[in-house]
Parts: sequence; structure tokens; C-alpha cells
Amino acid sequence: MSNKVVFKKIAKDKSVGVYMAKRDFVDHVDFVDPVGMLVLFSHHYLKQAAYESVSFVQLSCTFRYGRDDMDVMGIAFRREIFMVTRQVYPPIQDKEKSTHSKMQSKLLHKLGNNAYPFFFEFPDNLPCSVALQPGPKDTGKHCAVEFEVKAFSAESRDAKVRKRSSVRLMIRKVQYAPEKSGVPPCVEISRDFVMSEQPLHLEASLDKETYYHGEPINVRVNITNNSNKNIKDVIVSVDQVANVVLYSNDSYVRAVALEESGDAVVAGASLKKVYTLTPLLICNKERRGIALDGKLKHQDTNLASSSIVKEGVLKEILGILVSYRVMVKLIVGGEVGVELPILLMHPKPDLGKHINIKLPLFELEEEMVFEDFKRSYLKGAADDEEEGNVSADDATS
Repeated sequence: MSNKVVFKKIAKDKSVGVYMAKRDFVDHVDFVDPVGMLVLFSHHYLKQAAYESVSFVQLSCTFRYGRDDMDVMGIAFRREIFMVTRQVYPPIQDKEKSTHSKMQSKLLHKLGNNAYPFFFEFPDNLPCSVALQPGPKDTGKHCAVEFEVKAFSAESRDAKVRKRSSVRLMIRKVQYAPEKSGVPPCVEISRDFVMSEQPLHLEASLDKETYYHGEPINVRVNITNNSNKNIKDVIVSVDQVANVVLYSNDSYVRAVALEESGDAVVAGASLKKVYTLTPLLICNKERRGIALDGKLKHQDTNLASSSIVKEGVLKEILGILVSYRVMVKLIVGGEVGVELPILLMHPKPDLGKHINIKLPLFELEEEMVFEDFKRSYLKGAADDEEEGNVSADDATS
């Protein structure tokens, strides 16, 4: 029997708590794992709510493109991409019809009559969780796509919410590498020069199209310099391209791995060599504008994964799109270069690998272990009443 961690967050006044079996929800391109679990109310709250208020759970996706202190004349530098709200209490339908997984059923039995299930489905046109890394001296929230689950009580879903009586949890929407990789990239180019009878020829190739985070990338370079020019250097890099498509269509290109080899190829000579680069966040920690997976305060986050967009989805609403390319440049009185597109992602977990799972079903017999969402798990983070939440990756730091 294995242990199944269930993450929980309780409101400051203890009136309501949210329980979730996971914090990362996978975008399979064709569908996205649904979000669901339970809300637990205190006995005192339920007696009071029966006469005064209604309780809701909300799932939202927000694109933030500026710090909170940059808000001008009450206009916030953020945009709600998606928001849906469900009434949890008083229940609209009985608990059996609202229960969508075995884990929900087990947790309902364990927590008792004051627990109520909730369930959301993501639309297929939302971006994944991604953020642009701030500079070393930057403070506050920065450009990011964020997902949040919020439980609250009010007279209506649009009424003002008391912060002490609400719960907010950050979750992540993620993508994994496709099981089938594409054709290994290969590109070649010939360049003619004035007063040179023959061209300079450059060929570059990779072993495969898809690479995992932390995996070395071998770049095979073949140079035949039949020109009358001397090549002074061969520069090989892995570039991250982050397109902020929602509001400005800005593009940020950063070399996340770079080798300036110093290799020279004189006129009439040739060179065959394999260059190895490994793009890692640890080598780019202090650089503003690098795209990362998930929240910026994750202690175990990484470079953002490549974005895979479903065919037909409007890219303009996807917030931040991330892609990678390998660049090979020859310094020869200017630049001669080629680029090879790649995917940089996490491998798909083994769980459910051979099963077509469209709902968060937990078939194994597992003992539930409860773990708190707490900002205090973050190094140097204050218990901010308004923020009041972290993702579970933060919680385990």
C-alpha cells in the first residue's frame, strides 16, 4: 500500500478549507486533466451560512504583465483570460452526482458530512503556466500566466469577499513531451563571396527533435570552407524564444546555453566537430526575461517547456508562447548561420502511460496523507494575507 498526498489549505478564520489530490494538471493537447476535489466547511460556518450566504469555488487563469505597484489610476496590469465559478453550498445537486473520481469518494467518506465536492474542466484554448524571470533586484509579481482555485462565501458570486474567510491555491497547467518525436533536424547552407570561385558550405544536424530538461544536446557541425575567407570562430547556442502574444506580440530571445568555441577554419580547410550544450536554469538564474515553468518562487522550477498549441486555437489568447532553437554561427567578416528548431520538455510520467485516462481516477489502494499549503514553506516569504497561497511545489520546498 502506498501513500497518496492530499494537499489542503484552511482559511485564516477556519471557516473553510480546500483539499486537492494534485497541483499540476496536464494539457494533453486533445484534452486537459480536469480540476476537482473537496471543500470542507466548519460546523459553525454551515449553521451560519444556512441563513446568511452562499459558498463558491472559482477556477481562474490570469495573465499578469506588470508589477502590482505599476498599477496606474486603478487600472491593473493583468487580464483575466478565463474564469468560471461553481456554487458548492448549499449544494445544487446531491454529492453522488457531483463526485467524479474515486479519490473524491474516499475523501468524502474520511472528512464527513461537512465536505462537498467540486469539479472543473479546462477549455482547450488556455495557455500553460509560465512566467518571465525577474532581475536580481526586482520585487513583487511579474509577467506570468497563473492559475488559481479559490473558495469563498458571500451573498452572491459578485459580492465582496472577506479575505480571512476565503482560500486561494495556485495550481499549474503543464505539458509533457510527445511520445513520438519528429524527424531529427538537419540543415545546410552555402554562401558565395565576392572574388571567391567556390562557396563556403555549412551543415548542422541533431540526434533528435525532442530533448528533456537537463539532457545534453549534441550538435554535429560540418564545415567545408572552399572560399577565400577565413572563419574566425564557430559559435553554437541554444536560444529560448518567448513570444508575449496576448497584448503586444513582443518577442524575447535569450541564449540559455552558449559555446564560443574559438575554432578557426582557414580558406581551403574543413572542420567536423560535435558541440555539446546543456540548457539549464542554474546557469541563467540572474537573467531578467528568461521564461520559466510555473511560479517564479518555485525552488525546483526550470526553464519553460516548449509550447505545443492545438491546431485551430488562436495564439493571441495564449499569453506567452515558448520555443527553442539551436543556432550555429560562423564569424567570417560578418555572420553565416543556420538554426534548428527543437522541443525542450519534461518526459511524460510513467503513471497512466498505457491507459487513456480522461478523469483523475486513482485505481490503486492508497493511504491518504494530508499536507498543508503554506507560504511559510517558502524561504524568506512573509505570510501575506492577500496572497495567502502558494502552489504545492512551493509547499514542499
